Amino acid sequence: MTDAATRSAVSPSSQGSLRALLPYWQVTFASFLGWFLDAFDQTTLMFTLPDIAHDFGCTIADLGAVLMGQSIGRAVGNTGWGWLADRYGRKPAFMLGVVWFALFSALTGLSHHFYVLMAVQFMFGIGFGGEWTASAALLMESVPAWTRPMASALMMSGYEVGYFVAAGVQALVLPHYGWRVLFFIGLAPALLALFVRIGVPESPVWLRNREVRLAQGRQQHVQPKLRPKFRLTGAALQAIAFMSFLEFQKAAIYTYYPTILRGSHHLTQQAVFWPVTLYCLGSFSGKVLCGWLAERFGELRVMISALVVVMLAIWPFLSAPGWTMLLVAAFVMGGAASGIFALVPYYLAQRFPSDTRSFGMGLGYALGSIGQGMAQKFVPMFGPTALTLPLSAEIFVLGTSLVTGAIALIRPKELPGEHMEGDETAS
Repeated sequence: MTDAATRSAVSPSSQGSLRALLPYWQVTFASFLGWFLDAFDQTTLMFTLPDIAHDFGCTIADLGAVLMGQSIGRAVGNTGWGWLADRYGRKPAFMLGVVWFALFSALTGLSHHFYVLMAVQFMFGIGFGGEWTASAALLMESVPAWTRPMASALMMSGYEVGYFVAAGVQALVLPHYGWRVLFFIGLAPALLALFVRIGVPESPVWLRNREVRLAQGRQQHVQPKLRPKFRLTGAALQAIAFMSFLEFQKAAIYTYYPTILRGSHHLTQQAVFWPVTLYCLGSFSGKVLCGWLAERFGELRVMISALVVVMLAIWPFLSAPGWTMLLVAAFVMGGAASGIFALVPYYLAQRFPSDTRSFGMGLGYALGSIGQGMAQKFVPMFGPTALTLPLSAEIFVLGTSLVTGAIALIRPKELPGEHMEGDETAS
């Protein structure tokens, strides 16, 4: 999308977008909290990889297969939950995803065999991907059109807050109680389903589309077609390609970051907390900033600028020889790498029509999950030692950043969701 087109699609009024989102605080907060809890449970695995490898008698590269299994599960969840959310509603699919990933996070702590761990994490990934798919579509269809970049940023900033909380909890719990207790804590997010059930309304766009299909069925005296056909357009293909390389890039950046800090920089579990904290603070700030900038300059300019910063910051982020440079790079990298993801729900929502939006967004994220899984497997494969792991990650990040930027610059002939159906409902 060109910047001019973006600015016309999201025209800020005199009041700020944050204030304009206040009437929609329930769905915004629920989407933020869902992603926060997802992140806590997922990043707990990243923090405990060395400890799990020690207990299971395997290598970090071996555990890459577990992460790959989780990513395949995410792909299944993204597409499966997309179908559920389009057919039965965004809200029930959201609640089911939350309960699902919380349950299998707790079961991770009970795993005592490598293949059991892989199976449990595959099932965890299904709920992880499903929760995001349903909540992202629900949020984008519930808030006013011009606030969607900021709503997208607020939702996605939940990941960094979850990452930060996981870092603090592991510093307190891991040295004293072991890695399994961390996963038992992951059962708590199931309580979010109660909040969604009580306080969050269904998407007005989904409700309107359902009523239209039911009315058409009554007029034609036929069974209404509740599941419209998904079309693989040029915009859809761009969304899939963009997410595949972006997810690969992001996984190469942060999946093995705690492992690199402990192995290559010889930091203790408590010392790892500080660069991770600055990464999370940078990520949260970068997501809000990118949402604000996208409202004014368009998401394309913001994404490309953030990709450039990622490429410049990746070496000091992973290989800085000094403590101060390592901390500064953590903050900068968090802001740039995560700032791109602030706009992902908005970017994907534009590329699919409302009647198949959840499935389309889920499909884009699903194939992106495969890209993430490939990174989690390839980075340690090409960097099997503490010295080579950072170099492997840096090379993959540089390459995928270039490809991601090239894909983002392509202008599809049609953007089905550029002016989303139901904008008048959410305005």
